[in-house]
Amino acid sequence: MLKLLTRLFIKDSENVTDAGVRRAYGTLCSVYGIFLNILLFAGKYFAGLLSGSVAIVADAFNNLSDAGSSVITLLGFAIAGKKPDLDHPFGHGRVEYLAGLLLSAMIIAMGFELGKNSLLKILHPEPVNVGLLPAVILLASIGVKFYMCLYNKAVGKKINSAAMQATATDSLSDTIATTVVLLSMGIAWLFQVNVDGWAGLLVAAFIIFAGYNALRDTLSPLLGQAPDPELVKEIEQTALSHPEIVGIHDLIMHDYGPGRGFVSLHAEVKGCGDIFALHDAVDQAEREIREKFGILATIHMDPIDCDNEQLATLRQAVAEKLLEVDPEIRIHDFRMVPGPTHTNLIFDALVPANCRTGDQELQKQIAALVHETWPSCYAVVDIDRSFV
Repeated sequence: MLKLLTRLFIKDSENVTDAGVRRAYGTLCSVYGIFLNILLFAGKYFAGLLSGSVAIVADAFNNLSDAGSSVITLLGFAIAGKKPDLDHPFGHGRVEYLAGLLLSAMIIAMGFELGKNSLLKILHPEPVNVGLLPAVILLASIGVKFYMCLYNKAVGKKINSAAMQATATDSLSDTIATTVVLLSMGIAWLFQVNVDGWAGLLVAAFIIFAGYNALRDTLSPLLGQAPDPELVKEIEQTALSHPEIVGIHDLIMHDYGPGRGFVSLHAEVKGCGDIFALHDAVDQAEREIREKFGILATIHMDPIDCDNEQLATLRQAVAEKLLEVDPEIRIHDFRMVPGPTHTNLIFDALVPANCRTGDQELQKQIAALVHETWPSCYAVVDIDRSFV
């Protein structure tokens, strides 16, 4: 059904990097989700009234909250798709993360409310009327919710949407929750044991857990999560595919929402090369990264001395020696300034983000190690922290 609607309402549906196409997918899936969740609410509420089951009624109102969540997702896509303006030059893409965050908070709040009602049902149990019609409605609901989970997950992955991934997680938790309610009805029918309140409590636990996972996944990009290592590797390989670029470092990525990514890096080039040819190669690398990954790239050009064998040998020796300070340490922008009494070795040391040693202490350790190994040399070190 959704594929048919996609063909009818979304032109150029495969061009998911286009903001208009992403917004169309979000709008279609949100409206479709509102329609299905309202149908599920009506069916389950009717089944809950027939059976007198608090677990079914709780599950029904959970679907009603899902309809409200789809409205939030719909508004999020509408705002996130707005073009950049003077106040927001990087666009409004992070609104989509905020929509997912609000959705997650609503899921958790609903879970706690349903848990409270279920505890009251445990303390003050009421008889549950088990019937064929409520069971059929619940079974149909399980199928619909699982279908919603599949299409939200597929579309969310396709357009890289945190809000839709959160919706898919919520749909899966609803599938499990409704299954639990159906099993509780089966137990009541087979063994004449009323576990309705306990089933409702279990449903609430599933909802809270799903909300927590969705909250974690949507909060992380807002806090500035590390980029995907595979994406970083592919960007590095793309830059290094240009022969003029012999090394890269200081790669930093910023995420302003899906389709609004930025990357900056330093590209090492041979200092003896033609400056115009080198600049053209860097420009080509920037364009290729933008076209291949949909990420705006800014590359700073660092000239290095590639013809000085003494410098290259000393650089390699220093790099290997500094592994004693940290096995993941890397150096770049290595220069040698000879003097009448000593030689200054000037370089940047890149250390992993999780290194607990402070920058000043690292500078002292590196300087001491270099001078101890090469008494005529002094290290002038800048410490860089890795962002990837």
